[in-house]
Amino acid sequence: MAYCRYVYLVCRMVLEGNPEVGSPRTSDLQHPGNQGSCVLSSPGEDAQPGEEPIKYGELIVLGEMTSPFCPQALSNRGQHSISYTLSRSHSVIVEYTHDSDTDMFQIGRSTENMIDFVVTDTSPGGGAAEGPSAQSTISRYACRILCDRRPPYTARIYAAGFDASSNIFLGERAAKWRTPDGLMDGLTTNGVLVMHPAGGFSEDSAPGVWREISVCGNVYTLRDSRSAQQRGKLVENESNVLQDGSLIDLCGATLLWRTPAGLLRAPTLKQLEAQRQEANAARPQCPVGLSTLAFPSPARGRTAPDKQQPWVYVRCGHVHGYHGWGCRRERGPQERECPLCRLVGPYVPLWLGQEAGLCLDPGPPSYAFAPCGHVCSEKTARYWAQTPLPHGTHAFHAACPFCGAWLTGEHGCVRLIFQGPLD
Repeated sequence: MAYCRYVYLVCRMVLEGNPEVGSPRTSDLQHPGNQGSCVLSSPGEDAQPGEEPIKYGELIVLGEMTSPFCPQALSNRGQHSISYTLSRSHSVIVEYTHDSDTDMFQIGRSTENMIDFVVTDTSPGGGAAEGPSAQSTISRYACRILCDRRPPYTARIYAAGFDASSNIFLGERAAKWRTPDGLMDGLTTNGVLVMHPAGGFSEDSAPGVWREISVCGNVYTLRDSRSAQQRGKLVENESNVLQDGSLIDLCGATLLWRTPAGLLRAPTLKQLEAQRQEANAARPQCPVGLSTLAFPSPARGRTAPDKQQPWVYVRCGHVHGYHGWGCRRERGPQERECPLCRLVGPYVPLWLGQEAGLCLDPGPPSYAFAPCGHVCSEKTARYWAQTPLPHGTHAFHAACPFCGAWLTGEHGCVRLIFQGPLD
């Protein structure tokens, strides 16, 4: 997938009936908007020609400002099965039957037709992992989501996805075991981690606890390291049902699940544009140069800061226009001294976050993430600054949801201090 750092695109999937696949569906690609998300939907069991499909939810890639790749065709190779290789001479094969009550969507790195949502590794700062030495840690067939075709359209996540031969293969080195009821279960090499927010994805949200999901959808505590062969402890009072705001980590990319009901509470792109115009109508000024500042239109893109672009000292939050003084190169190449409070720290342009699905509320753009300068509401900024995202084999870092940059400073975000016009 080509990477274009400052452009938001959308890949919207509408999946409709195809009785030859394990769950009836086909894929029809549409590009109606500007949301950088993947929409999972179905026409429903009793849908008539011309009726709108039922929307199950949306997947949004954190820190990835490009569209996911969604194949337009699906394949069926007959019987679906999971192969558990216990040794070179002993394997257990579990066969799956067709289910007309659910729709299945597969996510992974492979661009083969059976993958509905193709994701690639993202690196801190929003860049895609590139170059010959950049080896992906995302599985080709990372996970699958099964959605009930009847209300309330519950979505459940499972580790691993079926390949071109309709098989899930867990090799000899993969963690696997026999459950107390005699069935087989296992984990993928780098695991599929899920975190459900406490209090839902709303103004009162708080980060939850990261768990690992097994091939059969059971919930476990995290392994000692990402690819350890010893599984964590079974968490019997938690399930693999996705909630609004659930995070899915595939060891290289983190996805946000939004439900249709949750998206109704999220700000719209029209509201975000109204907030930008309202902020500009207040005519904020640079307190030193006295020039009027204005957030540029998203349609302009982010090729370079505009001459009226607001800049911020991320340690204190004072907003200025761009200037070249106050450099403290002995402290670092981007370190500047704020002329108002004398605090030294990064000095970066401010950019309004334009992915509405990442916002907890429609509050005014009053906070910025440090050190990237993406702007959003206070509650959105504080939530993501407190949410640790998996990184590597056992590390966690809070990151900007808009670009993926690791957050720095005591709080990871800063309240913006604008100066109004002198007249």
